[in-house]
Amino acid sequence: MSATEEKISINVTIDITPSVLQTIVENAKKIAGTDEKGIYRVDTAQKVNEIVSSFLTKYDFDQYAKNIDNYQLNKT
Repeated sequence: MSATEEKISINVTIDITPSVLQTIVENAKKIAGTDEKGIYRVDTAQKVNEIVSSFLTKYDFDQYAKNIDNYQLNKT
């Protein structure tokens, strides 16, 4: 994907392990820090979106999606 190409947001359900979600939450809290009351104010769902989107861009999901062989993953 070209860095200048427009992106759209879609809502999907993805499968990740609980440990990955825990890591994202922990790191998001570290980055955000606490407010004056000691409360973390971070949208962890948005952080998951950012991490997954970054991963898809970094590892060229466009090329992966273009390869029709990748659509046969769930066939037995």
